[in-house]
Amino acid sequence: MSKNPHIGSSLEDFLKEEGLYEDATNHAVKRMLAWQVEKAMHDQSITKTEMARRMGTSRAHLDKLLDPENDKVQLDTVQRAASVVGRRVRLVLVKATSLKRKAQSVKLGSGRKGVPEKSFSRGQ
Repeated sequence: MSKNPHIGSSLEDFLKEEGLYEDATNHAVKRMLAWQVEKAMHDQSITKTEMARRMGTSRAHLDKLLDPENDKVQLDTVQRAASVVGRRVRLVLVKATSLKRKAQSVKLGSGRKGVPEKSFSRGQ
């Protein structure tokens, strides 16, 4: 019977070893960002139509920002949304931790090795 190499390791370690850490982190950041904007809209009773009008964009474009599955959002769009709900965006580059991945470039094939993590803090 073979011993499971992941017993006792963290989820972060597992994702790094499997080459999934960056994608999982990006997805989590986008979900949190969409949630924060939507919550602020709700708290201020701002409808999607009104939010889009205040941002100077279409409702469809706002829906892309609020879609937690869509990670293709431009920074200026995020900043406009934050401004409308009385928030600001804070991005922090942190030093990338050493990755213990096997065949890192083969698994992802993205050419994005060593990209620093993204960190968002809850709006003040």
